[in-house]
Amino acid sequence: MSSLDQARDTQLKNIEAKTGKSLDQLRTLLTASGLAKHGELRSFAMDKLGLGYGDANTLVHLALASDGQSAAAGKPDGDVLAGIYADKKAPLRPVHDALMAAIGKFGEFEIAPKKGYVSLRRKKQFAMIGPGSATRVDVGLNMKDLPATDRLLAEKPGGMCQYKVKLTSASEVDAELIGWIRRAYDAAG
Repeated sequence: MSSLDQARDTQLKNIEAKTGKSLDQLRTLLTASGLAKHGELRSFAMDKLGLGYGDANTLVHLALASDGQSAAAGKPDGDVLAGIYADKKAPLRPVHDALMAAIGKFGEFEIAPKKGYVSLRRKKQFAMIGPGSATRVDVGLNMKDLPATDRLLAEKPGGMCQYKVKLTSASEVDAELIGWIRRAYDAAG
């Protein structure tokens, strides 16, 4: 089981504990709401169940996948990463897995899958991980007051992240990069 799968399973157990309902009961509740759009279902889960954004988002992804729909590019298997790292991008999956294995050691955080990347959140987003191209994984970082380097690239102000690191190999998941991610993680929460 990958670290992403382990983190998702832990998050789902926490959702059950927070709501006092099983995942099947939660799926039924979402289905019975009559809502169909992802954003509407997420808002419903936040309002009616008291879930935070990341937990509600994960719950909706689960519910849609169980209905034969998935946020992962329409994949019926529900594996978000299979959709993100499909076809030409498949060789990048080990880079992603190496990142998640290292980040998973930090402590608790939410994983919010998006169309082409995953968002990692505590009280707020601290990182984004996904293919920047068919040959590299981009790690977006939310942190402040670090000088940019040839490796730690400053992003334009107002963007979703302040910095980006581009990786082409799992061997680039090193102490320097993990230190930056840890700094962003600590600041998020």
